[in-house]
Amino acid sequence: MTQPTAEAADLSALLTSRIRDVVDYPKPGIVFKDITPLLADPAAFGAMTAEFVRIATELGATKVVGLEARGFILAAPVAVEGGFGFVPVRKAGKLPGEVFAVTYQLEYGEAVLEIHRDSFQPGDRVLIVDDVLATGGTAAASLRAIGECGAETVGVAVLIELGFLNGRARLAAESPKLPVLTLLSV
Repeated sequence: MTQPTAEAADLSALLTSRIRDVVDYPKPGIVFKDITPLLADPAAFGAMTAEFVRIATELGATKVVGLEARGFILAAPVAVEGGFGFVPVRKAGKLPGEVFAVTYQLEYGEAVLEIHRDSFQPGDRVLIVDDVLATGGTAAASLRAIGECGAETVGVAVLIELGFLNGRARLAAESPKLPVLTLLSV
């Protein structure tokens, strides 16, 4: 394993300093990772966005997908800064027009995600961007939806990975060679 560069260590320290733990939210036993202090800091938000743009560029992305809801906040500036198209993946019933829907399991039930069927052109290469990789259910469902719409997912990039929930393994089961890149691991 290679040692992190000074820039990577500096970015990690900056981002970590701007993420607040909220104990017992939204229910007892959960430690919620609140990214609103990071979003309020232009330097931290900009540094995170620049790193996601670098990742998207290296992977040859043409579009960036943001997962509802905080993934929208992170992915949209990546798309703008990098010159990529932005595609939202939404909860059921939130998108007008023809959608592809995928049902998936959550740690506490079941959910449905939707994506516009015409979001992608042949040859589009997609980077999925989200705030947290937990169990991997939302990202795995998004992989299926993107594929059904005719695009290739080139990677998943997240701000925070909760490693103890094994989301990376779930994504590997869905797409074994897919790069999963995280800025911070917990």
